[in-house]
Amino acid sequence: MQTYRIEPLSGYTPTIGRLVAMLSYARQTTLRAVDGLTREQLDYLHDEQSNSIGALLAHIAVVERGYQLVTFEEREPTAAEQDAWSGALRLGDKGRREIRGHDLPFYLDELQRTREATLAALATRDDVWLETPLRIAPNLNAHWAWFHVGEDEINHRGQIRWLRARLPHASMAAG
Repeated sequence: MQTYRIEPLSGYTPTIGRLVAMLSYARQTTLRAVDGLTREQLDYLHDEQSNSIGALLAHIAVVERGYQLVTFEEREPTAAEQDAWSGALRLGDKGRREIRGHDLPFYLDELQRTREATLAALATRDDVWLETPLRIAPNLNAHWAWFHVGEDEINHRGQIRWLRARLPHASMAAG
């Protein structure tokens, strides 16, 4: 039976464990929202202003990677990273052009690799670190940064569900 609780998790300090529980639940629901999608469905654009589901998945991964840099590595992305990530980070026209032609495992692998790195790094931190202002961005702390990663994913998961319901032959794509 599924348990729905936000509580400390083994391997993490209490507050980080609660945060990990929330991030994990958000990810589970995102994965359910995209289960079984084909390459064509991942690339589908509802209209000329829409982002594809694949682009939204790429965005979720790159936002998390960006906050890994800021919170764990205490640095901004390099120019090369910014260039490589700009389509996924900003979405829009560049994302519509560049983020296409990948099957679901491509996106799921990137999400998994990124999350594994996050969980490993969070396991080495404590609750004091979580609440301390960041040196490179003193107007925020790691707690806010990782809250934002979760809420950004939840926001885009809602867009994914909306787009999935509007795919051609949506009755076959419902999830």
